[in-house]
Amino acid sequence: MARPRPRTAELGGRGEARPCVGDADRWVGLFFVVLRSMGSARIAGMNRRRLLQSIPALALLGQTASAGLQATKAGSGSTSGAVYELRIYHAYEGKLDDLLTRFREHTTRLFEKHGIKNVGYWTPTDDPLKGKTLIYVVAHPSREAATANWKAFVEDPEWISVRDKSEANGKLVEKVDSTFMVLTDFSPAL
Repeated sequence: MARPRPRTAELGGRGEARPCVGDADRWVGLFFVVLRSMGSARIAGMNRRRLLQSIPALALLGQTASAGLQATKAGSGSTSGAVYELRIYHAYEGKLDDLLTRFREHTTRLFEKHGIKNVGYWTPTDDPLKGKTLIYVVAHPSREAATANWKAFVEDPEWISVRDKSEANGKLVEKVDSTFMVLTDFSPAL
């Protein structure tokens, strides 16, 4: 059975599509239609708890499909699709806590302001990186958008002020590693 495509709605008559708000509900509805088509004998033999526990996962399927459609539409004017960026910040000795505070209180919000989607943030638990490394992943609609997003971010007067204040006692980051990535066809949806 082919997977249904998320419903879309026209935006302002310009021919642009966006996911409808109720897509997650439609996935759950589809789930129950499939169950009904299997016949009541199969449903009766199913574990009711397992069935009910799977409903939130189905809602996430709709949200994931909607997010994928949004990323595709956002990058439709470019030559490439959505990209993820792995960034590793190597902090100066004793500066990781200040760096984490800056991200927690300012940077993540400023990223979103400039079209940089926060995906996840991590700190290593083992030496030699423990206590001096921040690893994170962000997403951009395209590689071209990433360049524009970073340019806008580093030129933002609010960011410049935040950076300068947080580095009043010395720079926080010694080195930044950046790698752009795309999801493979076998990757689970994010």
